[in-house]
Parts: sequence; C-alpha cells; structure tokens
Amino acid sequence: MTRSVQALAYPRPSALESTGSGRLLGLETAGGLTPAGAEAHPRFFSGFLTSPQIAARGLLAVADVAAARYDRPPALPGSLDPVVTGNGDRLRFESFSGCGGVYARLDVLDEGLGGTETGHGTTNVDVNDPLREALSRMTGDEPLHLRVGPEELAVTTLSGAVVEKKVPLSDRWLRGFAEAQVASVRFDLRAELSGPEAVRFLRSLPRGRARGRGPLWIAQAGRALRPTTRPGAGAVCLPGPDRLAALERVLRHATGLRVYGPVPDGTLATASAWEVTLPGMRLTLTLSPDPARGFSGEGGVLEALAAEEAAQDAELIAVLLAWEPRIDPADLAAQAGLTVDRVRAALTRLGTAGRVGYDVADAAYFHRELPYDADRAERHNPRLVSARRLAAEGAVELAGDLAAVTSGDRRYRVREQDGVLGCTCRWWADHRGRRGPCKHALAVRMARRGTTGAAGAS
Repeated sequence: MTRSVQALAYPRPSALESTGSGRLLGLETAGGLTPAGAEAHPRFFSGFLTSPQIAARGLLAVADVAAARYDRPPALPGSLDPVVTGNGDRLRFESFSGCGGVYARLDVLDEGLGGTETGHGTTNVDVNDPLREALSRMTGDEPLHLRVGPEELAVTTLSGAVVEKKVPLSDRWLRGFAEAQVASVRFDLRAELSGPEAVRFLRSLPRGRARGRGPLWIAQAGRALRPTTRPGAGAVCLPGPDRLAALERVLRHATGLRVYGPVPDGTLATASAWEVTLPGMRLTLTLSPDPARGFSGEGGVLEALAAEEAAQDAELIAVLLAWEPRIDPADLAAQAGLTVDRVRAALTRLGTAGRVGYDVADAAYFHRELPYDADRAERHNPRLVSARRLAAEGAVELAGDLAAVTSGDRRYRVREQDGVLGCTCRWWADHRGRRGPCKHALAVRMARRGTTGAAGAS
C-alpha cells in the first residue's frame, strides 16, 4: 500500500470560544478549491446554527470515524482531519476511517444553517483534541455562531504563526472515497424508522461481533427492524454492528433512521448506508461489506478507469460542474451532447479524483473537490496498473468473444457473456465479478478498445 504524508497548514487552531452573544465555533481551513481557484484558507460560512448542540455532536461523530480503525481493534487511531464542502445550500463534513471501511458524512442543510448563505468549495478543517473536548462538554442550546474559514480581517494577516499537521495519506484511503460512491449508487431505501424506534434498534445492536459467524442481516418488521439469518426481500446487510458506534453521539436527537442497501446477492455480505435524520441535518455512515475489508478493493470504478472514452468525457463534464448540491446526469448529458450512460461513467471517473460524491438521501451526485492529487488514486490502483502493463506488452490475444492473456508463466482465458468478462484466474473464481473485474479482464477491455495501456487524463 502506497503511503505519503499530507501536509495541512491552518492559520490557527480551531476553537470553541465564549462571546458576549453566545459561543463561537471557529473551524480553521487548510488549502482547498473554490470557484475562484485554489485558496490557502478558503471561507465558506459565517452564521448561527439552528441546533448548535446537535451540530456539535454530529461533527464529533465525523471526527470519531476519521480517528478510528475498525479492522484490527484495538489499533492506533487515524488522524486525518475531516473534509468540508460548501454547496451553496448546505455544508457537508466528510471523513473516512483509517481502515478504509467506514465513510461518514454530516450534511448540515439550509434549515440547519439559519438560512445564512453558504459559500462553495472544499477544504480540510482542523478538529484538534482541545476542540473535541470542548464540543463534548457543550450542553443546552445557547446560541452558537459557526465560522468555517478565517475571519474577514485575518485574511490579510495570515503570515503569522500557523498550525501545521503532517498526516499519513494512503492510496487505499483515497480509492475508498470513489468506491463508496460507486457502491452507494446501487443503493435503494430498504427500511425507515421513527426516532424512538431508531434509538431502540441502534442501542440493541451487538458489539464486538465474533469474526467467522457471517454477516448480520436486518429486515423491517412493522415499525421496527429485526435481525434475520438470511437475506430476503427488503433485507439489508449490517456488516460489523460496532462500526455504527459513531451514531451514538446523536441518538438522543434522532428524528428517524433510514437504511439503504443494494438488492441482496445471495447470502454474500454487501455494503450498506445508515442515515440518522436530525433537525436540519443528516448523519450517514456507509459500511464496507466486511470490517476487515475496506472499500478500496471493491473494483467498482475499474471499468470506467480503463476506458479512454470515459477519460475524455470526464474532462468535458468537469468543466460543466458548478458546485451543485445535486447533479442531474440528464441535464449534463444535454449540455455535453453525450448519453446519460456516458455521463455516469464520466462521473464515476471524476469520483476517483474526489471531484464528485453521491448522496443516498437525494439519490444524486454532488460536486466537491478533495484537496489531494487528482490522479494519484488511479496511478496506484494495483489492478489497473497491472492491466495497463499487460495491454502495453501485447499480452492479450483476441478471438471474437474469447481472449487469452499471458501473465508471467501462465495463460488465462477470458470470455464475455452478457457484457461481463469472466476469467480462468483465481481472482475470478473467488469473487465472480462481485469485486470488479480482474486485471486480465481489464487488459482485454483495453485491447478491444484499442487502448495502448497509457493512463488517461482525469
């Protein structure tokens, strides 16, 4: 796994301070992108929160996930600060667990922001230990002013002392953002509970579920959710109930719970999303199919990355994005002169660069720009890199619906059936396409499209 260091520089630590009219939560920003381009310390919001205590607990929940690993507990915590995006009508706070298996997002909607205008752009925000302690001690609903970004006057005095953080950033973590998005696109609403029922269900979940016992399945029964041993109609997988622990931060304020997932694929575990609705906000945790399995290896983005057409389409679609909170593929298709399927493939490719996300509640993509190297997750995707090497070396022999791929001292047969490429390799035997195509199938795709194996632009 390739790792590097992400350097974050803040003008000062984020802090919760008392003022004459209440409290001020100042979240300091690092480098990010806005409609005006790159900014060292962008400013997205300044206004009062309608539910300050709930917002504080929601932000702590996102920070909890950013600092957690769920694959090998107990383990050293992660340390990457959450990402915030201003979409004009809301603020989205996002994080990923250190193990890459849990994606968290707090959406503070327009009604939660007191109607104050919200800016556009994406950046990291400093959530330090003293701030976490201060937010944890918040009680009552004393007015809370939220500032995301430096004060107006501070913009011209940022040459003073700064707070620098150097945190590990893995390719696996970056790929996880894209794979979680692709998985979420296939989700439908499977269950919905009232606030009291949501609290009752979440507090009844087992903790520290033993490995090897198989996935836990949940199905709606009347107004409640009940465990089931087998996935039936409407059932959703809950892989690792302890990974929902961050939701406990906001349970007392929950107005409901919505559960999203794909159509069950036999008895195999699947990803799922758990959304707690709150006054003016939504807190969502998306779980990978297994606590020991991060999103990065799911392979849902590989077909789009292997297509040069998708790379060219992505460049066009990227120009048309305008920080929308909801992206309509049909509108983009009309603007770009492309089919909706090509737009969706382009959005998938842009997702690998952190340029779009997916909101299951809205069933829509949204625009954001993660402040990281846009091409890195693609360049270091192991299967994609291997497939490009095979295609470039001429290791693929095509013969109608059949193909042969020579890799090392082995020769693999690849056959297409109903648009899906199957292979004689061990990867295909183990996963049958449920975790994306193998490197041999990807190489065949490239060869049939005339791709040379060089990486496309994104």
